[in-house]
Amino acid sequence: MVLEIDGGEKSGSGTIIRDAVPFAVLIGRDVHVKNIRVQRPKPGLRPQHLKVIESCSRICGGQVDGAFVGSREIRFHPGGAPRGGTFDWDIGTAGSAVLLALSVIPLGLFADTPSEYRITGGLFQDFAPSVHHVQQVLLPLLRSMGARIRMTILQPGYVPGGKGRLEVQVQPLGEELRALRLQNQGKVAQINGKALSSHLETREVSQRMARTCEKALRSRGYPAHVEPLEDTARNPAFERPSIQAGASLAIWARTDTGCILGADMAGAPRRTAETIGKRTAQMLVEDLETGATVDRHVADQIIPFACLAEGHSLFVIPTMTPHVETRLWLAGKTLGAKSTTDGHTVTIHGTGWGPLRRR
Repeated sequence: MVLEIDGGEKSGSGTIIRDAVPFAVLIGRDVHVKNIRVQRPKPGLRPQHLKVIESCSRICGGQVDGAFVGSREIRFHPGGAPRGGTFDWDIGTAGSAVLLALSVIPLGLFADTPSEYRITGGLFQDFAPSVHHVQQVLLPLLRSMGARIRMTILQPGYVPGGKGRLEVQVQPLGEELRALRLQNQGKVAQINGKALSSHLETREVSQRMARTCEKALRSRGYPAHVEPLEDTARNPAFERPSIQAGASLAIWARTDTGCILGADMAGAPRRTAETIGKRTAQMLVEDLETGATVDRHVADQIIPFACLAEGHSLFVIPTMTPHVETRLWLAGKTLGAKSTTDGHTVTIHGTGWGPLRRR
């Protein structure tokens, strides 16, 4: 039976495509998605959404009808089970390489052999998680659930040029993902961060972002250490420097109960280093002061993994967002995962989609 998904439901965002297609691969069912991003200023598939479909299709040997930029309707036909191996994808724009990675990582967890994904696109931009946030916040939480995932920056990339390079290594699960239970925030034990800039050494953008952020956090009673990073040809941390100037700041707080909450912001025209430092600090403090056990971004990013896990996951979100609502709805419709919300507390009854259930 074909899964019918209305892409105009809930948030009506690209999140629906990014989740529906990999979920279809896992459960081995055709999916028909209509009204894709119909409420957006540029409706239909954008290059980054199209690349998610193409990437999932390559991993499982599937087929897709209606997949082109601007399309508002697709039919996706999964092939076999997800396969591991080495894959290389280029979005062709500054579209988020990180969001593409987050769509295919679940397939890597249920593949037959280890997977390595090399993705070209944007690594730091608005409306998408930065690599540093995923590395320092989401991936440690997934490791606590039993997932073995590594994400490495090969080349920074920003809007509008893109051309950032990202490498993701995923090991297949040996057993079911464990549920994530984070009920109490506890006390903040430490706050760290990374302030990265490319081709902006003379303006000391990295140092200014770091200093401003540390000062803003100290004023709220949170001592922090933010490391300034310069992306230059002399920096051995990357294979090559960015093709253009750009900046990004990410910070994360660890608590004595095992919670990790973060915040990040990318550079943009007329957005000063000081603005980035202050706003990033403010976002983290706002989430901490709600008593949340995950930040506003991980609140929805963790949902697909919690739905695939064994047992009941429970965590406290800063606020209910359209992305959280959408992902809970879609996981229920596709995977059959049941969830409840009580105030800011989200409980997900995982499906226990472990290695024994690989198709």
